[in-house]
Amino acid sequence: MDPRTKNSNSRNKLTKRLRRLAGSAIADYKMIEEGDLVMVCLSGGKDSYALLDVLLGLRRSAPISFDLVAVNLDQKQPGFPEDVLPKYLELQEVPFYVLEKDTYSVVKSVVPEGKTTCGLCSRLRRGTLYGFAQEIGATKIALGHHLDDIVETLFLNMFFQGKLKAMPPKLLSDDGKNIVIRPLSYCREKDLLRFAKYREFPLIPCNLCGSQENLQRVKIKSMLASWEKEFPGRVENIFRSIQNVSLSQLGDFNLHNFADMKLERDTGLYLQKILTVNS
Repeated sequence: MDPRTKNSNSRNKLTKRLRRLAGSAIADYKMIEEGDLVMVCLSGGKDSYALLDVLLGLRRSAPISFDLVAVNLDQKQPGFPEDVLPKYLELQEVPFYVLEKDTYSVVKSVVPEGKTTCGLCSRLRRGTLYGFAQEIGATKIALGHHLDDIVETLFLNMFFQGKLKAMPPKLLSDDGKNIVIRPLSYCREKDLLRFAKYREFPLIPCNLCGSQENLQRVKIKSMLASWEKEFPGRVENIFRSIQNVSLSQLGDFNLHNFADMKLERDTGLYLQKILTVNS
């Protein structure tokens, strides 16, 4: 087979798989509905590019009508190429906004040198995007988190926070004013890496946190990669466990009523027999 034909077939298969998995996640969690305006948060990384690409493909064949708008938050990181995303989005004929907010200076002034910046950066970014979604009337906010992100977050919370929680595929914000969706929840990062290369996305690295090699998430990612190498499919099984929760088999007494457990049988008869035998 001609190598070009083989590569084309491989690209088509990968594209179809990502759209199928995203479509399944959207259907399972009812992420997108008729008439939705979906605000796609575009950072310049492989995942958000893939998210927009997949949603554009699904929109063309979806049985419902919905609109997409891309939003990038320019956090004023030094050397950020401000022209890359607008040029790309104009070629895709996608309506877009670029928000300018200097969260970079805030993070650098608050977080000590050498400490992890991701937590504060994420909160500042989320607050800005949530507010803007309400301004433009977006009914859903789409983020590019994938299956590996979700599993990594599960372990981060267990190991470092003592909490059993991850990233839900669909989330209602605390104030009830925004719904966040993660259409790539069933997609693997390795596939998104390949997809980004095939599609030749103009990737923009994060100068704020991308070079922090000692991040806890990096260590968790390494641990999961080691498990996956030894036991293929383990990461998918861990993700499936998030979807198959048995509260009675855990230990949170706020979510399951352990205190009021009662036997569903008559213990008096057995007590009478014991007393009769011992008499």
